[in-house]
Amino acid sequence: MRSPLRTSRDRSLIRDSALVWLASGIVGVSFGAVSVAGGLPMWVPVVMSLVVYAGSAQFSAVGVLLAGGGPVAAAATGLLLNTRTAAFGLAVADIIGTGRASRFLGAHLVTDETVAFALAQSDPLRQRRAFWISGIGLFAVWNTGVLAGALAGGALGDTARYGLDAAFPAVLVALVLPQVRADAAVRRCALAGAAVALAVTPAVPAGVPVLLALGGLFLHRRQRTSVEAAV
Repeated sequence: MRSPLRTSRDRSLIRDSALVWLASGIVGVSFGAVSVAGGLPMWVPVVMSLVVYAGSAQFSAVGVLLAGGGPVAAAATGLLLNTRTAAFGLAVADIIGTGRASRFLGAHLVTDETVAFALAQSDPLRQRRAFWISGIGLFAVWNTGVLAGALAGGALGDTARYGLDAAFPAVLVALVLPQVRADAAVRRCALAGAAVALAVTPAVPAGVPVLLALGGLFLHRRQRTSVEAAV
């Protein structure tokens, strides 16, 4: 039987995750509609979202396909953008769990949003619950949104005019801002990562600035581990 405290904590995690789920559903509708309106069969964005589940990488891959590129070029573009999730996986490896099933399913749910939400929590148990609650909900809402958008097809018109590209960045800022304010070390690493990302953005492909900025996260984790070991 679940304790009232645990139920209350789960409810707060669901409440906080709802912002991410809402943004995911909106962008998912956009992805499904753009894909089908551009001429792809409805099953393409739906199956891609279930099997690949890569957000911005899916947009890029579909963009390559709609521009006349082949499947190899589309896959290469998606892989380049998604290389950052390898570093994300290392950041949450201890949070996901040690079992094979947990590792396999958890790896599929690793996204910018689930990692940010999990790492923003205060203790390991809450981090794990935050990862799974936000990850499962995000996967369900994203795929539901993609299906709805694919069914709507071109009825939504130009989805770019709704400003959907700003939804995820805004939610991510809201998630990490409390920790940035509370921890000076996190603040320094975040500023360093942001500076790196801004500096290299004009010179490298999309997605690479985020990958390079992750150095700030690893710097913070290394500093904290060294301090704890010294104590």
